Amino acid sequence: MSDWIDRDGYRANVGIILMNQSGGLFWAGRAGRAGWQFPQGGIYEFESPEQAMYRELEEEIGLVEQDVELVGSTRPWLRYRLPKRFVRNTVPLCIGQKQIWFLLRLVGEESALRMDATETPEFDRWRWIDYWEPVREVVFFKRVVYARALDQLREMAFPENPPARPRWVGSKMRPYQHRRRNRPRRSKKDG
Repeated sequence: MSDWIDRDGYRANVGIILMNQSGGLFWAGRAGRAGWQFPQGGIYEFESPEQAMYRELEEEIGLVEQDVELVGSTRPWLRYRLPKRFVRNTVPLCIGQKQIWFLLRLVGEESALRMDATETPEFDRWRWIDYWEPVREVVFFKRVVYARALDQLREMAFPENPPARPRWVGSKMRPYQHRRRNRPRRSKKDG
Protein backbone atom coordinates (compact mmCIF):
# COMPACT_ATOMS: atom_id res chain seq x y z
CA MET A 1 0.00 0.00 0.00
CA SER A 2 1.31 3.41 -0.84
CA ASP A 3 0.24 6.94 -0.06
CA TRP A 4 -1.07 9.07 -2.84
CA ILE A 5 1.27 11.92 -3.91
CA ASP A 6 -0.09 14.25 -6.59
CA ARG A 7 1.88 15.57 -9.58
CA ASP A 8 2.75 18.77 -7.65
CA GLY A 9 4.42 16.73 -4.88
CA TYR A 10 1.70 16.99 -2.20
CA ARG A 11 0.85 13.85 -0.23
CA ALA A 12 -2.92 13.35 0.22
CA ASN A 13 -3.65 13.31 3.93
CA VAL A 14 -6.44 13.50 6.48
CA GLY A 15 -6.39 15.45 9.71
CA ILE A 16 -8.58 14.60 12.70
CA ILE A 17 -9.92 17.15 15.15
CA LEU A 18 -11.62 15.23 17.95
CA MET A 19 -13.79 17.23 20.34
CA ASN A 20 -15.18 16.10 23.69
CA GLN A 21 -18.63 16.95 25.03
CA SER A 22 -17.20 20.02 26.82
CA GLY A 23 -15.72 21.46 23.62
CA GLY A 24 -12.11 20.54 24.38
CA LEU A 25 -9.92 19.33 21.52
CA PHE A 26 -7.84 16.16 21.66
CA TRP A 27 -4.15 17.11 21.56
CA ALA A 28 -1.55 14.36 21.21
CA GLY A 29 2.17 14.30 22.03
CA ARG A 30 4.46 12.72 19.44
CA ALA A 31 5.98 9.48 20.71
CA GLY A 32 9.49 10.07 22.04
CA ARG A 33 9.48 13.72 20.93
CA ALA A 34 8.54 17.09 22.34
CA GLY A 35 6.03 18.03 19.60
CA TRP A 36 2.24 17.94 19.82
CA GLN A 37 -0.34 17.74 17.05
CA PHE A 38 -3.74 16.47 15.92
CA PRO A 39 -3.86 12.90 14.61
CA GLN A 40 -3.29 12.78 10.86
CA GLY A 41 -2.19 10.35 8.20
CA GLY A 42 -1.89 9.54 4.52
CA ILE A 43 -4.66 8.46 2.19
CA TYR A 44 -3.96 5.27 0.29
CA GLU A 45 -4.72 5.30 -3.44
CA PHE A 46 -7.75 3.00 -3.04
CA GLU A 47 -9.29 4.92 -0.09
CA SER A 48 -11.68 7.82 0.17
CA PRO A 49 -10.68 10.57 2.63
CA GLU A 50 -13.40 9.37 5.03
CA GLN A 51 -12.16 5.76 4.92
CA ALA A 52 -8.61 6.97 5.58
CA MET A 53 -9.82 9.09 8.49
CA TYR A 54 -11.48 6.12 10.24
CA ARG A 55 -8.41 3.94 9.62
CA GLU A 56 -6.07 6.60 11.03
CA LEU A 57 -8.42 7.20 13.98
CA GLU A 58 -8.14 3.56 14.98
CA GLU A 59 -4.40 3.22 14.25
CA GLU A 60 -3.32 6.39 16.03
CA ILE A 61 -5.69 6.71 18.99
CA GLY A 62 -7.58 3.41 19.18
CA LEU A 63 -11.08 4.75 18.44
CA VAL A 64 -13.53 3.15 16.01
CA GLU A 65 -16.42 4.68 14.07
CA GLN A 66 -18.93 3.88 16.85
CA ASP A 67 -16.88 5.97 19.34
CA VAL A 68 -17.35 9.20 17.38
CA GLU A 69 -19.87 11.34 15.56
CA LEU A 70 -18.74 12.85 12.26
CA VAL A 71 -19.62 16.56 12.56
CA GLY A 72 -18.09 17.91 9.35
CA SER A 73 -15.03 18.39 7.19
CA THR A 74 -13.06 21.11 5.44
CA ARG A 75 -13.28 21.87 1.73
CA PRO A 76 -11.25 22.09 -0.49
CA TRP A 77 -7.79 20.63 0.13
CA LEU A 78 -5.71 22.61 2.64
CA ARG A 79 -1.99 22.54 1.82
CA TYR A 80 1.27 23.10 3.59
CA ARG A 81 4.84 22.83 2.36
CA LEU A 82 7.56 21.15 4.32
CA PRO A 83 10.69 23.15 5.09
CA LYS A 84 13.49 21.96 2.79
CA ARG A 85 15.32 20.22 5.64
CA PHE A 86 12.30 17.91 6.13
CA VAL A 87 11.86 16.97 2.47
CA ARG A 88 13.09 13.42 1.94
CA ASN A 89 14.57 12.35 -1.37
CA THR A 90 11.79 9.96 -2.37
CA VAL A 91 10.22 8.97 -5.68
CA PRO A 92 7.88 10.62 -6.24
CA LEU A 93 9.19 13.63 -4.37
CA CYS A 94 6.91 14.80 -1.54
CA ILE A 95 7.22 18.53 -0.80
CA GLY A 96 4.24 18.85 1.54
CA GLN A 97 0.76 17.67 2.36
CA LYS A 98 -2.71 18.42 1.10
CA GLN A 99 -5.32 17.64 3.69
CA ILE A 100 -9.01 17.20 4.32
CA TRP A 101 -9.71 17.87 8.00
CA PHE A 102 -12.51 16.03 9.80
CA LEU A 103 -14.25 17.30 12.92
CA LEU A 104 -15.41 14.46 15.18
CA ARG A 105 -17.24 14.50 18.50
CA LEU A 106 -16.41 11.79 21.03
CA VAL A 107 -19.63 9.92 21.86
CA GLY A 108 -18.01 6.81 23.32
CA GLU A 109 -16.06 6.51 26.52
CA GLU A 110 -12.83 8.46 26.96
CA SER A 111 -11.31 5.22 28.29
CA ALA A 112 -11.43 3.85 24.70
CA LEU A 113 -8.55 6.18 23.74
CA ARG A 114 -5.38 4.12 23.22
CA MET A 115 -1.98 5.20 22.00
CA ASP A 116 -0.73 1.61 21.57
CA ALA A 117 -3.07 0.33 18.85
CA THR A 118 -0.09 -0.32 16.53
CA GLU A 119 3.44 -1.69 16.97
CA THR A 120 4.91 1.78 16.42
CA PRO A 121 2.67 4.29 18.21
CA GLU A 122 2.50 7.79 16.78
CA PHE A 123 1.70 9.33 20.20
CA ASP A 124 2.56 8.58 23.80
CA ARG A 125 0.47 11.17 25.71
CA TRP A 126 -2.59 13.35 25.23
CA ARG A 127 -4.74 16.05 26.81
CA TRP A 128 -7.81 18.20 26.07
CA ILE A 129 -7.11 21.82 25.10
CA ASP A 130 -9.01 25.00 24.16
CA TYR A 131 -10.18 25.46 20.58
CA TRP A 132 -7.54 27.86 19.20
CA GLU A 133 -4.59 26.66 21.30
CA PRO A 134 -3.29 24.14 18.70
CA VAL A 135 -2.36 27.01 16.37
CA ARG A 136 0.06 28.31 19.03
CA GLU A 137 1.50 24.91 19.93
CA VAL A 138 1.91 23.02 16.64
CA VAL A 139 5.23 23.04 14.76
CA PHE A 140 5.67 26.34 12.91
CA PHE A 141 5.17 25.11 9.35
CA LYS A 142 1.72 23.65 10.16
CA ARG A 143 0.32 26.75 11.89
CA VAL A 144 -1.41 28.27 8.88
CA VAL A 145 -3.12 25.04 7.85
CA TYR A 146 -4.26 24.46 11.45
CA ALA A 147 -5.68 28.00 11.60
CA ARG A 148 -7.53 27.49 8.31
CA ALA A 149 -8.97 24.14 9.36
CA LEU A 150 -10.13 25.43 12.73
CA ASP A 151 -11.60 28.53 11.13
CA GLN A 152 -13.59 26.47 8.61
CA LEU A 153 -14.86 24.08 11.30
CA ARG A 154 -15.62 26.45 14.20
CA GLU A 155 -19.28 27.05 13.29
CA MET A 156 -19.84 23.29 12.92
CA ALA A 157 -18.13 22.69 16.26
CA PHE A 158 -20.13 25.34 18.09
CA PRO A 159 -23.27 26.18 16.05
CA GLU A 160 -24.79 28.22 18.89
CA ASN A 161 -21.73 30.26 19.77
CA PRO A 162 -18.63 29.73 17.58
CA PRO A 163 -15.36 30.85 19.18
CA ALA A 164 -14.13 34.12 17.74
CA ARG A 165 -10.90 34.00 15.80
CA PRO A 166 -8.18 35.48 18.05
CA ARG A 167 -6.26 38.47 16.72
CA TRP A 168 -3.06 36.45 16.59
CA VAL A 169 -4.76 34.10 14.08
CA GLY A 170 -5.10 36.49 11.22
CA SER A 171 -3.85 37.90 8.01
CA LYS A 172 -0.29 38.20 9.32
CA MET A 173 0.02 34.41 9.39
CA ARG A 174 1.70 33.38 6.17
CA PRO A 175 2.39 29.90 4.87
CA TYR A 176 5.94 28.78 5.63
CA GLN A 177 8.34 29.49 2.81
CA HIS A 178 11.99 28.62 2.88
CA ARG A 179 14.06 31.78 2.78
CA ARG A 180 17.77 32.00 2.29
CA ARG A 181 19.52 33.40 5.29
CA ASN A 182 20.85 36.84 4.71
CA ARG A 183 24.57 37.02 4.91
CA PRO A 184 25.86 39.66 7.26
CA ARG A 185 26.66 42.83 5.44
CA ARG A 186 30.22 43.85 5.40
CA SER A 187 30.87 47.28 6.66
CA LYS A 188 33.36 49.59 5.02
CA LYS A 189 35.65 48.94 7.97
CA ASP A 190 35.76 45.21 7.16
CA GLY A 191 37.24 45.92 3.77
